[in-house]
Amino acid sequence: MDAQLADTSRSGTGRRLTRPVSVGVVGATGNVGTMMLRVLAERGVPIRELRAFASSRSAGRTVASGSHEAVVEDLATADPTGLDVALFSAGAERAREHAARFVDAGVTVIDNSSAFRMDPGVPLAVPEVNPGALAGSPRLVANPNCSTIQLVVALKPILDAAGLEHLHVTTFQAVSGTGQAAMVELQEQAHGVLESTDVEPEVYPHPIAFNVLPHCDTFDAHGVTGEERKVQRETRRILDLPDLPVGVTCVRVPVFNAHSEAVHLRTSRPLAASEARDLLRAAPGIRVLDDPAADAYPTPLQAAGSDDVWIGRIRADDADPNGLAMFVVADNLRKGAATNAVQVLEALLD
Repeated sequence: MDAQLADTSRSGTGRRLTRPVSVGVVGATGNVGTMMLRVLAERGVPIRELRAFASSRSAGRTVASGSHEAVVEDLATADPTGLDVALFSAGAERAREHAARFVDAGVTVIDNSSAFRMDPGVPLAVPEVNPGALAGSPRLVANPNCSTIQLVVALKPILDAAGLEHLHVTTFQAVSGTGQAAMVELQEQAHGVLESTDVEPEVYPHPIAFNVLPHCDTFDAHGVTGEERKVQRETRRILDLPDLPVGVTCVRVPVFNAHSEAVHLRTSRPLAASEARDLLRAAPGIRVLDDPAADAYPTPLQAAGSDDVWIGRIRADDADPNGLAMFVVADNLRKGAATNAVQVLEALLD
């Protein structure tokens, strides 16, 4: 592939720890928890001690991060004393129930749920975008929503160069964001369609195989989903633009892994697509793949397994003289969750 079409991976901040740390992973047997264990090993985090926590159903299982193994402990009864940091991916309810207990035991908590994201006393951090949020080594940090993370990484270079006045994004979200049961449901429904047998939906209200559902999370009284509210509010907070108009439509698509986003934005000053492309190529954690004439643009299959945010289809938006459009893709289990959490760990404990 032409080096001008796809930049080499920079994998975010590139910071690496040198001192050994005691790490716990809460929700270690789920999609994101499993990926956290993998990313800790891949990024070479020097682990002095590995501990794993989950519900009583998973207690007793063995998990691993590289050469380090841990027997899963029951989160409800485990004593976290001695840990340096805990990566939480056990859902908002368990985070609210247990995060404070870990912090009180002297543990730094990085939580992947929505429990603390809009708490003004808890930093909401993407290291490439708002590293200042981690100043002072806070003991509790919120990991943003997966769709938000890839969006703000793409927006940051443009914001810094030309300002940002309006944003609209349509997401195309993979089923892995819902969990393992959703991935199984997609696979079974796809087989069912091909074999002309019915597989009733259980995870989603309608079949997801060979279908598109404009429905991520629950609807509120205004017909807006929880996922759409998360992207709106978290984007404003991370970019420190509390009044930014943000329109969002979140769509679930029959893709196993990696979320895609069609992004339309208005800058404060005119910004040519070529200039935006150069800004994005120079930014950390971004891989530009943008030559439509050669059918070169990012797709979920390309982004899956990568820690970068892939961006293509960078072009002027003819509907607005200061408008730009682009297509943004990232692995929602990696940069959208596990990798970002590990990058926060590296930044806090460096």
